[in-house]
Amino acid sequence: MSTPVHRTPTRPSAAVLVSARQRQERSRAGGTSATSAEHALLVLQAGVGNRAATVAVQRARGAAAGGKASESGDAAARAKRNYRDVIAGYLDRFKKNLEPIDTFIKGVQVPTNAGFTQQAAATVNDGLKHSAAASGTSAASGNFLTEAAGTVVSGMDAVKSRKEAKGHEPGADQHRTDRRSRVKGADAVVGAASSGSYVVAGAKEATKLHRAAGAALASEASGVASGVVGLVKGARAAVRVGRTSGKYKDLKNLGDPNLVHEASLARLDEERQAANWAAARAYVALDAYWDQGREDGLDGVSEALDVASEAMDGAREAAQRLQHAEEDVEALHTVHGYATRKQRYKMGKDAVTAVAEPTKAAAGIVTAVAATAGGAGLASNPVGWGLAAAGAGLLLGVTAYKAGRAGTKRYEEARHPDRWTPQGEDPAEAASRTDSLKHTLKFWKKVSKGERQAMARRIYDLAAGPAVPGSHATTAEMRESARALLVALKAGPAHHKLEPEAWAESLDDPAKKASWIAEIAEQLASG
Repeated sequence: MSTPVHRTPTRPSAAVLVSARQRQERSRAGGTSATSAEHALLVLQAGVGNRAATVAVQRARGAAAGGKASESGDAAARAKRNYRDVIAGYLDRFKKNLEPIDTFIKGVQVPTNAGFTQQAAATVNDGLKHSAAASGTSAASGNFLTEAAGTVVSGMDAVKSRKEAKGHEPGADQHRTDRRSRVKGADAVVGAASSGSYVVAGAKEATKLHRAAGAALASEASGVASGVVGLVKGARAAVRVGRTSGKYKDLKNLGDPNLVHEASLARLDEERQAANWAAARAYVALDAYWDQGREDGLDGVSEALDVASEAMDGAREAAQRLQHAEEDVEALHTVHGYATRKQRYKMGKDAVTAVAEPTKAAAGIVTAVAATAGGAGLASNPVGWGLAAAGAGLLLGVTAYKAGRAGTKRYEEARHPDRWTPQGEDPAEAASRTDSLKHTLKFWKKVSKGERQAMARRIYDLAAGPAVPGSHATTAEMRESARALLVALKAGPAHHKLEPEAWAESLDDPAKKASWIAEIAEQLASG
């Protein structure tokens, strides 16, 4: 028999011992180390085999890589949006910086040029005609630059608002962004047409400046283009007048809150008086215990004290309810008057625009007719020049009014920050008169804490549900009137595409307070 061969056991290497010791230490530390992953991989191999385990590991790695790619994609999208917002912001400021110059061109330079051109044609003064043509070319270029910048900004705002509207559920946010996308989209279309008319107007003046052939054809094309654009702008302003008039009538039909809530205030006052009489009777009964020396002694006095205390609490609560209701009626009267005035002013501005733009359009039509008849348009037709000056004057008045109102609001924001600061928020430090006047001239900045925003907050506080802090003490009648005001402002359930119950729930949700205030502020300014 052969001697059996005994295998000599091999000693584990130092690296294996170190690795095992490290795994044991990590296991005792309780951390999520590689030991857990190794154990899970061994279990997976035992259950499904090596090949399936390999596939699973590869899929896990792919998912992790996909997650990182998704995160990087989201970051790229955010960077793109931020880049777009920065461009839009710069373009908007550029446009607003050009607006004062554009206003001067439209209201002063263009009608003055037309007057000099008319004078040059009447006196056959070629030098004056040449100077007027040069001024007209620069005016058309300035108008085009402002209008083109505004068109791009409006288009970008329309696209951004449309995407935001799709991301919102039906409610205040969706209604506000959807309306903004439609308005800005229309602004972009009209701005593009207006930009084209300024290009044609510049070409007309250039032909005069260089005494090029085809001056009559250029004048005819410019007259047609400006006439069409003027009619479109006038028609749009007329539609706005109609919409604003409807909102104004709805607001007027709500009636004066002081008269509407006269009966409810009288009822609360009667409750206050009844509570006061009950308290007075309770104290009379309490005095009787002391004066008559009742047999029940201190027990009767204690009971009388409790009754008197409850009666006084009831009288105090009734007085507080009446006072709160009176303050709510006063606030409702204030916001109702503000909303009505706002719509009346807007209706007036749009009405002037609806007259001014067709007047300018008529001037363009006269230009085209005169050019077709062989004249030189406004150069030889005083009727066209007069119409152009009248339309420009009306638009200049509207622009000056809007600029004055905006400047006043910016001054108040800087000079009196405590006037419209939200309740519970510390107002900013009041600026000096000089700094406030400097802030007034920053026409590219919007007012963030003005009267309109304060009125929007008051309306929401009155219309909000009892779950919203600060609105629990509002009576049902007052809340109903405030919500009727929202409906008149086109912020009701139908406008938000919600059922009345869901609409009321959104008003009772404190998380939607900011959205509601922004919606109300925009509806106060729109028609």
